[in-house]
Amino acid sequence: MERGNQTGTGNFILLRFTDHCDLQSLFFGLLLSMYLVTVLGNLLIILTTISDSHLHMPMYFFLSNLSLADIGFTSTTVHKALRNIQTQNRVITYAGCISQIYFFCSVWMPGQFALDSDDL
Repeated sequence: MERGNQTGTGNFILLRFTDHCDLQSLFFGLLLSMYLVTVLGNLLIILTTISDSHLHMPMYFFLSNLSLADIGFTSTTVHKALRNIQTQNRVITYAGCISQIYFFCSVWMPGQFALDSDDL
């Protein structure tokens, strides 16, 4: 019995925005600043909701949960892009890809269930 090629790779190659070094540093700065604004803005929403007793209502509770989910979404995906731009490394391992998908879905699912339970 003849066997085919059994070689495999455990890595994926990620595409870059550009190959120019000066543009990569510009993309890094833009992506980092957008990430910081997103995280700090969502933290501000959460802290405001927690600190003010007039905001302890269901609408603000769900707004805080959405802010926390947004922090989880951006922290799951953006850190890998920032690291790839900084280190010039375009490879993500299969285990790294699966773990990133797992954490992305674990942040997404509770919010989806909370929104779907509103229809019940």
